Amino acid sequence: MAKSARKQQQFLNVIDRDKAERLWRGAFDITADGRGAATVPLSEALGRVLAVDVISQVDVPFFDRSNLDGFAVKASDTYGADEERPVRLRLLDEVIATAVFPTSDVQQGQAVAIATGGMLPRGADAIVMVEHTETMGEHVNVFMPVTPGRGLTFAGTDIARGETIYRRGDVLTSRETGVLAAIGVHQVKVQRKPKVGIISTGDEIIAPSQRMQAGLVFDSNAQVLADGVKELGGEPVRFGIVSDNLVKLRRVIRGAIAQCDIVLLSGGTSKGAGDISYEVVSEFDDPGIVVHGVALKPGKPICLAATQGKPVVVLPGFPTSAIFTFHEFVASVILEMCGRPREVPRKVSAQMAMQVNSEIGRTEFLLVGLVRQQQQAGSLVAYPMGKGSGSVTTFARADGFVTIDRHEEIVEAGSNVSVTLLGRDLDVADLVVIGSHCVGLDYLLGQLQRRGVRTKFLAVGSTAGLRAVERGECDIAGIHLLDPATNTYNHPFLSAGLELVSGYERQQGIVFRKDDQRFTGKTVEELLLTAIPLPDCVMVNRNQGSGTRILIDELLGGLQPNGYAVQSRSHNAVAASVVQRRSDWGMAIQEAAKQNELSFLPIRAEQYDFVIRADRQSEALTLFRQLLCDVTVREDLAHLGLTTRKNNQGASESTAV
Repeated sequence: MAKSARKQQQFLNVIDRDKAERLWRGAFDITADGRGAATVPLSEALGRVLAVDVISQVDVPFFDRSNLDGFAVKASDTYGADEERPVRLRLLDEVIATAVFPTSDVQQGQAVAIATGGMLPRGADAIVMVEHTETMGEHVNVFMPVTPGRGLTFAGTDIARGETIYRRGDVLTSRETGVLAAIGVHQVKVQRKPKVGIISTGDEIIAPSQRMQAGLVFDSNAQVLADGVKELGGEPVRFGIVSDNLVKLRRVIRGAIAQCDIVLLSGGTSKGAGDISYEVVSEFDDPGIVVHGVALKPGKPICLAATQGKPVVVLPGFPTSAIFTFHEFVASVILEMCGRPREVPRKVSAQMAMQVNSEIGRTEFLLVGLVRQQQQAGSLVAYPMGKGSGSVTTFARADGFVTIDRHEEIVEAGSNVSVTLLGRDLDVADLVVIGSHCVGLDYLLGQLQRRGVRTKFLAVGSTAGLRAVERGECDIAGIHLLDPATNTYNHPFLSAGLELVSGYERQQGIVFRKDDQRFTGKTVEELLLTAIPLPDCVMVNRNQGSGTRILIDELLGGLQPNGYAVQSRSHNAVAASVVQRRSDWGMAIQEAAKQNELSFLPIRAEQYDFVIRADRQSEALTLFRQLLCDVTVREDLAHLGLTTRKNNQGASESTAV
C-alpha cells in the first residue's frame, strides 16, 4: 500500500555554505584521543585489486522514477500555464510514495501526487514540482509548464545491464565500492579512531545481497560513506537499513549516538511524503538541528545537527548529493578527530568542452571528466558528467569538479575553469575514447587493459564524439550516424584530416513484450500501422543526436506516436521501459532485446565505426587496430551479436578524408 501523504513543506532557512559550517561547528567540540580501527563487511575490498571484470546484472535505476516531490502529468497538459492562468488538472486518488508500484494510468487532463524517488505511473511523462502547484480539493492548479522528461530519471540511464563497470586490474577506492554495492555485488575478490555511525533509511532501500524489484534501490550510500570514513582514518559503524518507521528509527538513532562519536543518516532529509529522518533529529536538544538547507547543488537538503556534544548529519539520499555533502562538511571533522590536518585539494586549469547552465542562488559543484587536448600542447578539457545527483557512477568516474558561483548562470564552452581533483593525482589514460556507447566497445577496451593499456571512455553520443576527435580531445570516437541522403553510415560525416576505421555491424529493430499479441507475427509495416493510431499504445523514443534517433525519425516519416516525446538515452533504457510496461514498443539493438527477453523485429543493420585523426599515432592506437583484425576478437564480438566484415584488415581498410 502507498504511504499516507503528509503535507509537503519548504526548507526553513536555506543559508550560505560557509555560514552553515560555522554555525554547525560551533555546536560541538572536536578532540583527538587516540581512537582505534575496525573493519566492516564488503568494505574489506577497499584498496584491493580486482581479479575479474565486473559487469552489471541490473539496470540502474531499475525503474523510471521521479526526482521531485510533486505531481506526475502529461507534459502537453501544462503548456501555457502561468501564475495568472494556471492549468487545472483532475487529481487521481493515488499518492505514489517510494517502494510502491503505481496503479494509476494518467490520462489527458489528469495528475497524480508522487514523492521523490517514486515510480513513474503509466501515461505520465513529466513531473511538476509541488512548489509550482496548488491543490484545490479534487483538482490541482499548475502554474508552470514542463517538458517531457522533466523531473525524471529513466530506467537504465545510469548503468545499463551488461555494461562493464570495472575491469580486472582496477584498484578499488570508496567510489568504486559504492558502485559495486549499487549493482548488487556483495562479494568481491579482493590506534582508536573516531566511530562514525551510518544509518540508511527508507522502505525502498535493500541490501546488495537481496533480489532487485521495481520500486526498490540497492543501498550504495552506506558502502560509499563507510569507505569514505576509512579513507579519512575513521571507523565506520554500520547500523543497517531502517524502514520509514518513526519508533524504530528513533531507537536506532539514539543507540548510534550512544555508541559513536559522529552519526550519519542517509536519506529522509527532505520534507516530503515519507521523509522522517529530519523529524526524528528535530526532537533532539542541546542544540538539536542547527542548519536544514544549504545553498548548494548538489546537497541543498542536508540537515546539520548536534546533541550531547556529538555531530549528527542527515545527508541527502541521492548518491552524488550524499557523497558531496559528506566531503564538504563531515570529512574535515573526521580528520580533526583523528588529529590529522585538513587535506588541501589539488586544482588544475582546463577549458570547458560545452556550455553549462547553472541555477542562480546556489553554489554548484559540477563533476567533470578530464582529457588532454593534443593540438594545444596537452592542455586539459573538462567534460561535464551530467547524470544527476541520483547517479551512482558520476562521482566514481569523474576526475574532479568545477565550482560554479551562486551568482553565475552560464559557463560558456571554451571558457577557462579551475577543476578541483577528486584524487591527489590525475591519472592520464594511454587511450581516450569519446562517443557512443556499445557493448562491443566495452569488450575492446577490456582487451586493451589486459594488454597493459590504460583507457578512458566518455559516453557523449556519436555527434559530440565526432566533434571531440576533430578538436583533438580524444584518440578515438565511436559513432553510428546515418546520412539519410546517401543511406550511408558514418563516412559522409567525416571532415578533413579524419580517418574512418571499420568496426562492426549491429542489428537495430523494434522491441516489444513477447506476450503483446498486438504485435506478434507482424512485419515492421504492419506493426507501425497497428501501433501508431492506438491511443493506448505507447512508444519510447531515443535522445536527439543519437544514431538510433535518426533511424527512428526516418522510419516514422514525420509521425509522432504516443510517447514520442519521451527520450531515453540508451538501448537498455528503451528495453527497461518496455519490460516494465511504461511503454509498449521502441527501437534498440538486438543484444538489448536478448538481455531483457523481449521480442525483436529487425529493421536494418547499422555500422558502428571508429574515427581517429589521421595525424595521430601511438602504440595504443596501433594495438587497437590490431585487435580489430584478430580472429578471436572477431569471434567474441560475434557472440555479442556484432558482425565484422570478413576481410576486415583494420588499418588497411580504413579510409581517410
